[in-house]
Amino acid sequence: MRVLLIEDDTVLGAAVRDQIAADGHSVDWATRLDAASEYLGVAVYDLILLDLMLPDGRGQPFLRALRVRGDVTPVIILTALDQISDRIEGLNAGADDYMVKPFDLSELSARLNAVARRYSGNPNPLITLGDLEIDLAARTVRRGGRAVPLTAREWVLFEALVQRPGQILSKAQLEERLYSFETEIESNTIEVHVSRLRKKLGRDWIETVRGFGYRLGAA
Repeated sequence: MRVLLIEDDTVLGAAVRDQIAADGHSVDWATRLDAASEYLGVAVYDLILLDLMLPDGRGQPFLRALRVRGDVTPVIILTALDQISDRIEGLNAGADDYMVKPFDLSELSARLNAVARRYSGNPNPLITLGDLEIDLAARTVRRGGRAVPLTAREWVLFEALVQRPGQILSKAQLEERLYSFETEIESNTIEVHVSRLRKKLGRDWIETVRGFGYRLGAA
């Protein structure tokens, strides 16, 4: 998953960024709305984390503008504004969830994943594929009843394929889900992750479509 974090508090922003990265997702961090708009102009995001009080404006009009132009990217508001009226305004502006600061970073991870599941069209966190048992909420995989340990990045790559059965994801699309703009990516990084997943899950679970990318196999 690729996440855009819009937060001007450097301490909180760094903590949230590190939490998202530890979960295996890529995150780009903007401290102003104008910088966030620039990011949105050059990248496609799976989710936006939006503070409401930024140095160059408020988050609600920014969110309304996104929705007016047809941008349906899920948005979770992160703010110190805790009045019921603030929550109502944020949700009416088009937010999918609303978290009041201070909040627990583990809860943020859970809410982020829950919103992403809803938008993927599969709100059920439990999936069975052949001998694989996949828990999207717990971020775990079992094969033949035995736990399969995956790294954070291996999980994110596999989850992307599981949530889009039959769809081909290009190498560039997978790189966008795994890495932010600031990360240097080696040319064979995706191939390495795919190879490791095949060793752990079985070779047939990830199919290479030559010249296009990868998709969930028909194992």
